[in-house]
Amino acid sequence: MPPPFKTNHPLKCATPPAWLEAAAGNQELLLLDHANCEKKAAATALSLMFEYGDRHPGMQGLLSRLAREELRHFEQVLQLMQRRGMKLRALSASRYAGGLRRHVRRHEPEKLLDLLIVGALIEARSCERFMALVPVLDAGLADFYGGLAAAESRHFGLYVKLAEDIGGNEMTDRLAFFADIEAGLISGRDDEFRFHSGSPV
Repeated sequence: MPPPFKTNHPLKCATPPAWLEAAAGNQELLLLDHANCEKKAAATALSLMFEYGDRHPGMQGLLSRLAREELRHFEQVLQLMQRRGMKLRALSASRYAGGLRRHVRRHEPEKLLDLLIVGALIEARSCERFMALVPVLDAGLADFYGGLAAAESRHFGLYVKLAEDIGGNEMTDRLAFFADIEAGLISGRDDEFRFHSGSPV
């Protein structure tokens, strides 16, 4: 397991340098998969809102605002792509999100707790990657990603707060459990470059 690094989030490893090198050389693919990730993040928030909105006071409103912000980020990425002459297209998913969700428990309320923690870690990793990308991209992209980092940090905080309210004392142990899995996915090797992939083969 990679050593911990200094962060405000519970991540246990930094983005590998090899991934950052791949991102700098594949900016079109980076933006394309980022756009797809923002759509998926909005869909996740809406799915949780519809399925679990009555489990926590205020959850409906919090998730609704989250979904709107994720869609706004999608629109911003799409506009950036259009200015650079890029077209949106479908991509195969990385193993990252599926690798986390594979460990979500099937029974309630444990399932909801795990889903919220997975959401929190995905947002935390996005925040970490946005900041790590700033020094390696052109000025326009660097400014864009630097500006998104604060929003991703807020999204992480929202998911953590909901998980704490719902999971109580169990939340800390489950967060540590999933953080170990997340670190393994990020520090591992991946055949395809994606926004949340590990080091390229």
